[in-house]
Amino acid sequence: MQKNAIKLLLILSLTLCISCTYNRQNVPDYMDGTFQDDYNIEFEITKKLFFQKPNARFYILKWNMEEQYFIAKNDSLNPYDPSLYSRIDWMKFENMLPYEWGFCLSVYDAISADSAEVVNVVDRSKPKTGCNGYPFSRMKPILK
Repeated sequence: MQKNAIKLLLILSLTLCISCTYNRQNVPDYMDGTFQDDYNIEFEITKKLFFQKPNARFYILKWNMEEQYFIAKNDSLNPYDPSLYSRIDWMKFENMLPYEWGFCLSVYDAISADSAEVVNVVDRSKPKTGCNGYPFSRMKPILK
């Protein structure tokens, strides 16, 4: 009986430690809502979901506010790279209205959250080519 109690405590401790590593901060205000990118694709973004309409969902596992990225698990029904992991970097724009911010899919086909997180291909000083040679997708709010 005592061995089972110890095992249960260890499992609970590990679970709590793992959940402590995830950043529980809220999504930045300017990224919370419904958006359209410069390719006319619509998105809905919340603290837990990055939804590229009509059918690509990314479930956000971890926010890194300091380095401006989040790690997400691709939905199992996504048309591309289902059930894999993505790192999505973002940056806020200045003087680029109506576009307020942009994102870069730094990696979208990692086999684990940890392997997605170590990828760093962005150069925010060059938003037109800073996404591994491509531009950041620019986002403007959809006003309802």
